[in-house]
Amino acid sequence: MAVTANTNETYNESIIREDLAPALASISPTDTPVMSAIGTRNVDNTYFEWSEIDLAAAGVNTKVEGDSGLPNDAPHNAIRKGNYTNISAKVVEVSDTNQNVNGVANAQTIANQIALALKTLKRDMEYMVVGQQAASAGASGTARVSAGVPAFLTTNTDRGVGGADPTPSGAGGSGYPNASATAGTSRALTEALLKSTIASCWDEGAEPTVVFCSGTNKQVISTFTGNATRFKQAEDAKLNAAIDVYVSDFGELQIYPSRFVSTDVLVMDPNYAKIAYLQTARQKPLARTGLSERRLISAEWGIEVTSEKAHGVIADV
Repeated sequence: MAVTANTNETYNESIIREDLAPALASISPTDTPVMSAIGTRNVDNTYFEWSEIDLAAAGVNTKVEGDSGLPNDAPHNAIRKGNYTNISAKVVEVSDTNQNVNGVANAQTIANQIALALKTLKRDMEYMVVGQQAASAGASGTARVSAGVPAFLTTNTDRGVGGADPTPSGAGGSGYPNASATAGTSRALTEALLKSTIASCWDEGAEPTVVFCSGTNKQVISTFTGNATRFKQAEDAKLNAAIDVYVSDFGELQIYPSRFVSTDVLVMDPNYAKIAYLQTARQKPLARTGLSERRLISAEWGIEVTSEKAHGVIADV
């Protein structure tokens, strides 16, 4: 069918308003499962410490009746563990003009930019919590670094060929992690590796309840068969292809995929890890130097692993 001459069609227009969504849509993930699982506490120094005590190994304990010369048992002395706080920060700047124009969902306003910066700051913190980095005291002009959870784990560890545990700064496991783990040869995650690590934690007195892993390894765990066949009612018309709870010989463990865990599978008891804050997240105005407004969003924090034997790691998978 022909179009009548001089019909004004949309193809001829250049001033039609764009069809923009009334609200922002962001695909960037903001979930932080590890930080959400563990606790928090306040500290009052950039280097903070805690004590860790191990009981003597169990053994035969028999004494002679009436013995008046019982020897002293070895004391249960604590070792001092520590970590450094690091400063995480974001700075946003919005021009006065941008603050007052009618923007899509008003994403350009200082309030919304602060909210988005807080979300990205939290993602950065989660990334470091599960990171391999060792701690560093920093120096003038050099930032302090808080060691990640994996840098503390030296007991219940399973590493690929050539892999080595991180090292502490002091004798007998004391101090802070001054060198991160050495990566080993990459290998596939197996149910045997997971069972062995859970058992190792239990042998040390721990009762882990959560597992954090990458999306890829979450899919691998969902193929584990255990000692039973999984059933789903046929009338539901659903295929159950996921394992979200692993029932081990030593208790149930929730399986959480984490976008920031890469080649490690972390087996944890959240009761024995904390985020330690020297300064909780806050925002402050920065000095105005022209026709714009600047805000600083920052937090000073570190990671406390109260007992590294409460956790385990399957590395290089």
